[in-house]
Amino acid sequence: MPIPFPSPEWVAAYKDAINANANYKAVSKDWTHGVVVMVVKADAALGIEEDLAMWLDVHQGDCRMTKLLPAKDAQDAPFVIEADYAKWKQVIRRELDPIKAMMQGKLKVTKGNMPTLVKYVHSNRELVESAARVDTKFRDE
Repeated sequence: MPIPFPSPEWVAAYKDAINANANYKAVSKDWTHGVVVMVVKADAALGIEEDLAMWLDVHQGDCRMTKLLPAKDAQDAPFVIEADYAKWKQVIRRELDPIKAMMQGKLKVTKGNMPTLVKYVHSNRELVESAARVDTKFRDE
């Protein structure tokens, strides 16, 4: 059954998909740079009343924890990437490459070192691949 995006259930399924992705594990074994937060901007028309943060505690190829929380409570993460709902939807559907989108400002790196994210381009792509494996129900469909 499709899981609504974003939701606590979706981020839990995303964690499982990341940990089941052998390619992610292989290309991310050197990641020791901390938590990555992906912020979905508020959109009242979609029922997203405040900016929501998907907190990914990723370390050396494992996703140790995920949670969904108000973005204002996630600003202490080392990496914060923000975008509107439509952009995240494109990323999850593999229609928008996250690294290119960051370079073009479609996904905004509001905290963290962009060269570090670029260095781990294969990790980023495997995170997208993992997200694409979650049976997702988009709010605008």
